Amino acid sequence: MRITAVTGTIYHQKVAHRPVIPPAFRAGKPTHTTLLVRVDTDEGLVGWGEGFGHYGMAPATRTALEELVAPRAIGQDPADESLASRITDALYVGSASGPVAYAISGLDIALWDLRGKAAGRPVHELLGGARTDKLKAYASFTRYGDARVVEQEGHEAVRRGYPGIKLHEVRRPEIEAGARVCQAAGLPLMVDANCHWRPAELQEVCRWMPPLLWLEEPVWPPENHAALADLRRRHRVPTAAGECTPSVTDFERMMALGAVDFAQPSVTKIGGITAMRRVMQQAQRLGVGIAPHSPYYGPGLIATLHLCAALAPDALVEHLFYDFEGGPFGAAVVPEQGRFALPHAPGLGVEPDLRVLRELADA
Repeated sequence: MRITAVTGTIYHQKVAHRPVIPPAFRAGKPTHTTLLVRVDTDEGLVGWGEGFGHYGMAPATRTALEELVAPRAIGQDPADESLASRITDALYVGSASGPVAYAISGLDIALWDLRGKAAGRPVHELLGGARTDKLKAYASFTRYGDARVVEQEGHEAVRRGYPGIKLHEVRRPEIEAGARVCQAAGLPLMVDANCHWRPAELQEVCRWMPPLLWLEEPVWPPENHAALADLRRRHRVPTAAGECTPSVTDFERMMALGAVDFAQPSVTKIGGITAMRRVMQQAQRLGVGIAPHSPYYGPGLIATLHLCAALAPDALVEHLFYDFEGGPFGAAVVPEQGRFALPHAPGLGVEPDLRVLRELADA
């Protein structure tokens, strides 16, 4: 079997904002964008992947995919597990992080989908076998900047059965509102600061921060792993990071330094399933927890479910707390009572609805 084409499609799902969400936020986030990667073969099998496309990155990632990655993949055997790594090596000048790495990640996910389909086995079997059929999802809020909204969204997440809540707030009133909801419901609270604070500011922050399962990316710049390690040691704050960590090697350094309690590889950024498996295996060797970065509604999320089912069955899987007006992957990317169902069909186990995809895709 040989690869005959590698293409990218950008599509947008309309967000159905709940009434409590402020109008200004609704206007600023009308849709969720996904870059879907398609790999065709000469035997008629098609593999699907996803390259990181948030924050306006989708067009750049698609350009990198079709102009740099695709020419190096076409004609190759998709069963070759070293293919994505070899393309990364060939493009090393531009592939450490950014659109090239994201494009290679999407390719790698699609290759695993193809390998599973060719073997008639789900990806989790190729990774060693599933240790659970249900993956716990936590509700990942966006930054509302309003304690009342945090509280009401928190009650909605509890009502829907999520076993944990993560805020993206950086102010005390919003974080304490989330803490009250979680404490009343007996749920863990996580806070993602998106690298908001300088190290010198964290001493004051730690004085009022409520108990957390983890404090995610508290430090600017994100590569300041020494500051993260100091935060853990000095303030005994459980930390999490990895969304901005560009390579497997950097993950290994961060974990070996003792900077994190939870490693957060992102399958659409780090190099796909192949690279994320390496990060997860190294985390296990070092006794570091796994909390994948997965704010996705396509193959990126589905690939994460396969990886966690096989390698980290107790991990909490991130789920953006949005409602959508339909999408090409339907109910497969939406948890029920706070749990994702693991697909068992060959490959990733979920095929996009091509009719819906055409309706949502860029012209």
